[in-house]
Order: sequence, then C-alpha cells, then structure tokens
Amino acid sequence: MKNVVISGSGLFTPSQSISNDELVLSYNQYVDTFNTEHAAAIAAGDVIALEYSSSEFIEKASGIKSRHVLYKEGILDPAIMRPIFNKRGEDQIPEMVEMAIVAAKQALAQANKTVADIDLIICAASNMQRPYPALSIELQQQLGAAGYAFDMNVACSSATFAISNAVNAIRGGTAKTVLVVNPEFASPQVDYRSRDSHFIFGDVCTATIIEAEADCRSEQAYRILGMRLKTEFSNNIRCDIGYTEHCFSEQDPTVPFFKQQGRKVFKELLPIVADVILAEMAEQHLAPEQLKRLWLHQANINMNIFAARKILGREPLPEEAPLVLDTYANTASAGSIIAFHKYQQGLVSGDKAILCSFGAGYSVGCLVLEKC
Repeated sequence: MKNVVISGSGLFTPSQSISNDELVLSYNQYVDTFNTEHAAAIAAGDVIALEYSSSEFIEKASGIKSRHVLYKEGILDPAIMRPIFNKRGEDQIPEMVEMAIVAAKQALAQANKTVADIDLIICAASNMQRPYPALSIELQQQLGAAGYAFDMNVACSSATFAISNAVNAIRGGTAKTVLVVNPEFASPQVDYRSRDSHFIFGDVCTATIIEAEADCRSEQAYRILGMRLKTEFSNNIRCDIGYTEHCFSEQDPTVPFFKQQGRKVFKELLPIVADVILAEMAEQHLAPEQLKRLWLHQANINMNIFAARKILGREPLPEEAPLVLDTYANTASAGSIIAFHKYQQGLVSGDKAILCSFGAGYSVGCLVLEKC
C-alpha cells in the first residue's frame, strides 16, 4: 500500500483578539440591562434573571483566556453583541476563502510545493458561508490550481475526515497532491447573550498538504500509519440554520447559533474518543509509552486532559498534549491542526504521534503519524 504523508501545514490567525475580561464586561452589562428591563416579570417568577459571567468561570470551565476574531466591532457592544461586517457581493472573495489562501500558501511553502502540484482541494469546516458554488472551487480558482475540488462538513472532525479522504484519493489514484483547508469563521455563530457559550469560539484557518511519500520534498513530513473514523448520532451539539428557515412564519431566535448540552457531551463523547484512539493504536501495535505527542481537538481543557489521561494511562505532560485553547479558544475543526502546526519541536525521525479531532455528530477522526 502506498505510503502517504502530511508534508506541510499552514495557519492564518486574525489580527484582532478579544480577552475574557473584555467579553465578560460586555456580557455583564447586557445582563444588567436585561434584568432591569424585566424586573417585574422576574419578581413575579415569569422570567428567570440572568447570571453574571466571569473570567474565572470561563477559564475554569474551558481553559480559554482569549480568542481571535475577524471582526471585533459589535461583539462587545451590549446593544449589538454580534460581529459587524459588510456582506460581500458575488464578485468579492468570501472571508473563508480569503483566510484559506493565506494558510494554503504557507502549507505549500513548508511542503516545498507549488500550486501547479495541487490536483485536489478539500475545504473542510464546521460551517460554510454558502452551499454552492463550493468554496473549495473558488479557492482553486483564486490559487490557479488544476484538478478538482469539493467542500465537506463533519463539524469539528472535518479536518481529520478530510485528510483521510485525501489519503484515499492518493491511494486510489484520483489525486497526487491534495490541499486540505479548514477555514473556521465561527464568531458569527456564537450567541454572545448566552452565559454558557458566549466565550467558546474563535476564528482561524489551517491548511495541510497531503501527498505520496515518494513525491515528498519536505523536511517536516509525517507518515500516516493509520486512520480510524467513527460517527454516532447525537442531538447534544447542534446548529439548525438551513435554507428552509425562511419558510417558517415563527422563527426561533436561537436557530442560527451553536448550542450544546455540555455535560452530556463530556459523558458520552469522550469514551468514544478513547475507544477510537486505543483501537487504532492496537491496530498499529503501538503502546502508550511510544507516543511522543498528542495533537488533540481543542474544545475544552478538561476534555483534552481526560482524553490524554485515558490514552497514556497517566497525567500528560504539557509538551505531550499541547494546548492552544488559551489564546485561540475552540476553533472547531482547525484546533488539532493548530496544535500540530505549532508544536512539533523535539520530534525526531521515527517518533509516533496521534492527531485526533472530535465533535458534533458525534464524530471522531484519529490519525496515527510517524515523523519521517
């Protein structure tokens, strides 16, 4: 079977960021206004008073200290609490493609490849700015690449599922060099009026180059030894916006936003994650002590530590399971790729690692990697 590698990675980080303190100040001002306006109904027991948020609560619950966003304006205004930006026209590049161009060029440079080498582009993300024409095809046009392109969505597992699709395309002969991009423009999906979720997501884009090892010219390549994907339906993480929403006369104001039942997700999803990773490790005859790095989905610090502890059988060292949550927050499918891109120090040829993402679906994508 043809060996396939990840030969390069790229990362686009927006220049603007929002700290927990900024977010909490805005949210608590909104709470004061809401509770004042509904004071009578709250006293009568008809409306539940909103509770304050705090930076300490956010960091303890998630590990997040700040997040990058494309558009900061409006988010911190208690009267608006959403990003303000102009809708781009049909002759303008959408934000997700714009982010992907930057990350793609970085990944190409690291892989010592040019656009002429790319014959498949997969745009994989938790949300798409439009259903069609595919964002991947517009990215293909903007880069000047040949071949074909398609979009795909497996929520927060989109990146690992896309890399697996890229591997299968290369082994099946339908592509030679694949560009996978994960533009996560997540800030518009955040309900900044929700104490439980107003802090969760940030914006970012990652990219990876996937190719046959025989064609690889990169000094930072990782051989993909094994892949394991699993999905299991759950309602506990949802986003319900769709093209049929305009057909309903009474629209739920919460429809566009991400929502989850966090405790159920923690309890139900993490055992599936551990089972998938341990099953693929067993398939590859890989013992926990052989793992040098765990690049895990960056959703929540407690989930990451729990998963790493299950895999290693002990408390993970910070360098073994690096976190980017503190400055990037949850970046959906891009999270594990950010960790991979930023934390490869100290790995030498032959070292083994896990790249894993998990999320809504439920979905889990696990790759076993070896430094070339």
